[in-house]
Amino acid sequence: MKFEEFYKDASTKIDEIAERILTLEGEPLHTYSDYLKTTEVKEEKNVTDGTQGVEIIVKNFSILIKKERDILSLAADANDEGTQSLMSDYISETEKTLWMLNAYLK
Repeated sequence: MKFEEFYKDASTKIDEIAERILTLEGEPLHTYSDYLKTTEVKEEKNVTDGTQGVEIIVKNFSILIKKERDILSLAADANDEGTQSLMSDYISETEKTLWMLNAYLK
């Protein structure tokens, strides 16, 4: 159930980020395969162990939070308050999620 919640949340955030890119007159990527070519978060297959699944999520969320902080810094440098606000919210959520998942693994 929690894995599905993470999936739905990621899907929502992908849409929000794409909308932000369009708002800034950029062009977001359009396909999952395009994202896979550019990401540090790698697709995992055949994970059947729950603890292993949580460990993978912790690893991936650790990558995401670093990226979110990098984007926050770049947005601050560009005086882009909209992106700063979006990333600030994402960072708070990711930090809390990482804290909960790490507590589970202990």
